[in-house]
Amino acid sequence: MTAQKNFDVIIVGGSYAGLAAAMALGRALRQVLIIDSGKPCNAPTPYSHNFLTQDGNSPAAIAALAKQQVKKYDTVQFFKGVATQGIKNENGFEIHVASGERFYAGKLIFATGIRDILPGIDGFAACWGISVLHCPYCHGYEVRNEKTGIMGNGEYGYELIKLISNWTKDLTLYTNGPSVLTIEQKDKLEKHHIKTEAKEIERLEHSNGYLQHILFKDGTKTPVKAIYAPQPFEQHCPIPESMGCELTDEGYIKTDAFQETTVNGVFACGDNATRMRTLANAVAMGTTAGIAVNKKMIAEEF
Repeated sequence: MTAQKNFDVIIVGGSYAGLAAAMALGRALRQVLIIDSGKPCNAPTPYSHNFLTQDGNSPAAIAALAKQQVKKYDTVQFFKGVATQGIKNENGFEIHVASGERFYAGKLIFATGIRDILPGIDGFAACWGISVLHCPYCHGYEVRNEKTGIMGNGEYGYELIKLISNWTKDLTLYTNGPSVLTIEQKDKLEKHHIKTEAKEIERLEHSNGYLQHILFKDGTKTPVKAIYAPQPFEQHCPIPESMGCELTDEGYIKTDAFQETTVNGVFACGDNATRMRTLANAVAMGTTAGIAVNKKMIAEEF
């Protein structure tokens, strides 16, 4: 909780990108408020990988250490809550939160992430981020050479199974209904000894999120250790779009090379602005945003 209402910068979202932006701004002596709900989208994931110095640590432990380090900068404050509205005013911006409070700043950074839209398959959500995976670069090494499934169809499923074939050759494409693969795609999969299964999936059998079997609607089942199934998403926070920030065709917040959105003075970083969904990339984007915001403020003030 904070009694202060006016800041140089408000950061909405206090995970890796938001904390990295706050560190850069705190080191630049800026008055910063981080508004965060404490519910990161990778909360179910037990281990994080492909992030130098932190490989194999839990996302929660990495975030806790990051927050501890950011708190050393006394110009950075934290507010636990949910931002509900953003308004551009004559002096900059105001952010409203669910508790009814309002905060004001000259610049905004949204590090709000995205929300995965999961299918209604029983067991899918419980395995998400543990053994039902979205990214081989984050999780592929841990399930290398294991019996692995790809949940997809058509061009999307075909391209994904090509990618995953780098990590294991024991692959099956589960189309969850009639296959729409082309003849050429089917021939290529057969050439690489990749099976295709068109049965509809009833549920995923698992133990504490670790896959054991896929159970089909016809009552049969097959063992599997991991499934790659990237899902559609939506912006976790609707405020940037409501303020006029444009989205890309894929649904990410459109930014320039310095993470500024199409609204002057509003920046976005992390998973909400890129398909490169890794901790390392989120931190890099957050640092870039923090530096860019400070530089923009200096240019305006000097």
